[in-house]
Amino acid sequence: MSPVRSDEPSPEGVLVLDAGSSSLHITLCSADGTRIAARHSAGPPGPESAGDLRDFLTTVPRPDTVGHRLVHGGPHLTRHTVIDERVRQLLDEVRTLAPLHLPPALAVADAARELLPDVPHVACFDTVFHRGLPAAAREYAVPERWRTEYGMRRYGFHGLSYAWCLERTAEVLERPADGLRAVLVHLGGGCSACAVRDGRSMDTTMGLTPLEGLVMSRRSGSVDPGALLWLQRRHGLTAREVEEDLHRRSGLLGLSGTSGDTRDLVRARKRGDTAAEAALAVFVHSCRRGIAAMSASLDRLDVLVFTGEIGEDQPEVREEVCAGLGVLGVRAGLAVPPLEELYREGVRRIDGPGPGVPVIVVATGETQQIAVETRRVLTSPDA
Repeated sequence: MSPVRSDEPSPEGVLVLDAGSSSLHITLCSADGTRIAARHSAGPPGPESAGDLRDFLTTVPRPDTVGHRLVHGGPHLTRHTVIDERVRQLLDEVRTLAPLHLPPALAVADAARELLPDVPHVACFDTVFHRGLPAAAREYAVPERWRTEYGMRRYGFHGLSYAWCLERTAEVLERPADGLRAVLVHLGGGCSACAVRDGRSMDTTMGLTPLEGLVMSRRSGSVDPGALLWLQRRHGLTAREVEEDLHRRSGLLGLSGTSGDTRDLVRARKRGDTAAEAALAVFVHSCRRGIAAMSASLDRLDVLVFTGEIGEDQPEVREEVCAGLGVLGVRAGLAVPPLEELYREGVRRIDGPGPGVPVIVVATGETQQIAVETRRVLTSPDA
């Protein structure tokens, strides 16, 4: 694959590559995260994504750096960092911890490094936000050998989204981020909640892998580990079959039998689809339970924040989640900001006047946060 060397790099251009399990988002941003151009490449990303990336690069100013979203940094990569051969090798060692996310993201990173070999490439990890988790939230109650030899612990994910959310929330409330007690909830294809105190992650629902925690679109979330052993012993399922079912055929899709998309399920529920109704009920209950659990890691709750595709674009789900959180001081009756206004402003407070915990919705900002973190790594390597 020949490199792209058309012209001098733009002094402010950050190319952001966000490779998920089923699509690739390519965005050119300015140093402050402002989007200049973007392309969504459908289909599982991998080595063939080089063609899409090359085509995109022919239409925009050449970037001077590339930021890559990588879900998992493992035990050794605890800061956003420039990708060199050592970092690339360490990433290979943890790819099995996020089998849906890391392999395609690494394939895209390899292709991008070939196409743009003369600019720095920065790995931005979702796990970095949670690197200071207190031991009580970080450790699993498993044998010491599992923890010390195998490195089994809670890492947490959606950190780039949470970092963006926290700053936008502080702006709306006109309070410093490092003084807030907040529960942040990212609801999309993957779902999680996080407790933040004084700017630090204190607890989160995802764990060693992005499979733990809340019910998700196609992922199960937390399941009794004894049930998984029972499936293998009693019904003969292999580890690979269990893994595939939990990652791809569970969650809202598994419950409804038709779709993992809450928009489809809300419409189906209105038509009287009882399976869709039951799937949404399980999902809402899972969200409430996760939010309540995260609140237990705080001494007070200053604000509840929603983000992610479901969090920003599904008012029915937000309302149903909040309607069951009165015990935390969260009220029902949320406002529904027009999406175009939310995307233009980036953030909106949606609770009504009067007492109660503020509720805020933040437009998903992982891309912008990657651009900011990428520039920060290159200008302040010790940050």
